[in-house]
Amino acid sequence: MIDNHTRRTDRLLLRPPMLEDLPFLTELFAKPELVAHRPVPQPDSPEESAARLARDMAHWKQHGFGRFAVVAGGELIGFGGVTVSNEFDALNLSYHLDPRSWGHGYATELVSGILAFAFNELGARRIIGLVRPANPASRRVLEKCGFGFERELMLHGAPTNLYSLLSPSSG
Repeated sequence: MIDNHTRRTDRLLLRPPMLEDLPFLTELFAKPELVAHRPVPQPDSPEESAARLARDMAHWKQHGFGRFAVVAGGELIGFGGVTVSNEFDALNLSYHLDPRSWGHGYATELVSGILAFAFNELGARRIIGLVRPANPASRRVLEKCGFGFERELMLHGAPTNLYSLLSPSSG
């Protein structure tokens, strides 16, 4: 599916999520390595995964952007993008990649592509990334992409580091 919402990086195809992604999403959020950095490190139930996908699809419908399904080499490897945040005056960057795809530079490539999209096409002024202190790999991805540490906060009952990045044109 190639449409006006689809984007490409060097190795990745980014497309809006579809109902057909639910089996992969359910499997992804059942992986212990992936959920280890959540406030409650437990896998999502199939119902929670279905609700997550429904929220992502609704965000796309309401705003015209959101978390993309991330495809590498013809295979779905995860999800990532920016969403409107009701808690922060910024777009919220998030991504979740299959642990089998870790260590190949996909996260950095994905975040770089999302930043270009958000700043150049959406006109975003500020983007935040929320990272648990116990997740140094995610912190390194944000730092490589230009994010700076802003502050620590409690989010969903767990200490969380807020990183932010201002639009290159804002300053």
